[in-house]
Amino acid sequence: MKSIILVVLLIANLSVPGTILAQATGRGDGVRFGLSLGGISTVGATVEFFSGSRSIDLTLGTWSFHELSVSAVAKQYVGEKAARPFVGAGLWMVFAAPGNDRIGAALIARVPVGVDWTLADRHALGAVVNLNRGLWVRRADQEDEVPMNKRLVPLPELYYRFTS
Repeated sequence: MKSIILVVLLIANLSVPGTILAQATGRGDGVRFGLSLGGISTVGATVEFFSGSRSIDLTLGTWSFHELSVSAVAKQYVGEKAARPFVGAGLWMVFAAPGNDRIGAALIARVPVGVDWTLADRHALGAVVNLNRGLWVRRADQEDEVPMNKRLVPLPELYYRFTS
């Protein structure tokens, strides 16, 4: 896991210096909208509210349209290059309805570590490794008493963002 984080930071430091656009994170306040692939869901919609080099990232997604994944993360961006590393911390909640009367739910701690590449005029691409650890679970099957697995689970994610 340490090697993944080091590779992400190395890529960010080796990137060609670029100008951060006036409406990109790092300069002023704004909102970015986007789509994510992987990570906390197969596909997700994101809204990121930023002020300077900090942001609050809200994501709503799903894996197979039988569950709902909701996440809120505070992020800190570093540097002034076109590719900027970031780290964050937040919570992720998953709700699943497998067909019976009870809805299953889980609360997960989420730590995204990644790089955000600012592209021409208000566009950005990102690569993230989400480090996740289960905090609480309510299983859909009331008779299922298997203890929650509390190991650290890395989930890769790619995203596209558009600054409004």
